Amino acid sequence: MMNVVLVGCGAMSKHWLDAASQIDGLAIVGLVDLDAGRAKARAREYELAGAIVGTNLDAVLDQTKPDAVFDVVVPVARREVALSAFAHHCHLLTEKPLADSPENARAIVEAARRAKRVHAVVQNRRYVANVRRIRRFLDSGAIGAPTSIHAEFFVAPHFGGFREEMRHVLLLDMAIHTFDAARYMVGAAPASVYCQEWEPANSWYRQGSSATAIFEFGGGKLFTYAGSWCADGFRTSWEATWRIVAERGSLVWDGEDGLKAEVARPIREGLFDRTEPLAVSPLDPRDRIGGHLGIIQDFVRAVETGTEPETRGTDNIKSLAMVFGAIESAETGRRVAIAQEG
Repeated sequence: MMNVVLVGCGAMSKHWLDAASQIDGLAIVGLVDLDAGRAKARAREYELAGAIVGTNLDAVLDQTKPDAVFDVVVPVARREVALSAFAHHCHLLTEKPLADSPENARAIVEAARRAKRVHAVVQNRRYVANVRRIRRFLDSGAIGAPTSIHAEFFVAPHFGGFREEMRHVLLLDMAIHTFDAARYMVGAAPASVYCQEWEPANSWYRQGSSATAIFEFGGGKLFTYAGSWCADGFRTSWEATWRIVAERGSLVWDGEDGLKAEVARPIREGLFDRTEPLAVSPLDPRDRIGGHLGIIQDFVRAVETGTEPETRGTDNIKSLAMVFGAIESAETGRRVAIAQEG
């Protein structure tokens, strides 16, 4: 049995509690939120009559002595929550982003190392089935090594709340999903980035709702990102739309079910080489999928077996470095080298 305290009972906590309710042997023994009424409402909604409800994380941890903490707070509070969890000898699974600054990210990762606790991030898009299929297909060499990766993300959500007041809102709160997926799918480490942010006239965000970035990956690969959180019309998937160009063909993914590839053949037809459709192999039984549920299951398994989860902090900080590199570039107007964190 794994006993867990969840801190942060806002809208995102529903995804966590829905997933947690499907895992045998996992019990939510505490709920914490600065708004006690909101925490009590979540306890009633999920029939957690036995859970301790409070506004102070340390006090609830002292009462419940859980095995782990689920962190669903706003990014600026993440370091404080992490340090409290580790001080109480708890493992920690946290909402993305891992932290709100490079310094806080490194402090959290180092605190987990010192405490010898499992620490992972809910980078749930990595657990999307087609992300796994793309990685496996590219690893097969069917269209050669990737040379460029292109992602577009255009949606227009009216969240209200803290996101609409954030600085660098697209890069800090959402783009890490796309950055992490790109890094994972092509198995590459970013070396540098040039990024520009802007605020369109129709935006309802404080700052940074739109951005474009060019990342240089190792081995001559480039990754381009174009995104907006105030682009009405022709909405993309939340997973973005993708084109990956390789040495002998290309792969395109609409971010949903539309995944296809073409391979070039050495037969010239006018100006162009002939291309033919190429099947993308199905999921392998070993592939980790399932979004929030898959990640929480992976985290529980890691705690129980003493292994490391895939989205452990020491790996996820490398994707977060892409975010902070892009923010620095947007602020300075210069290309920025990306440190190899972790």
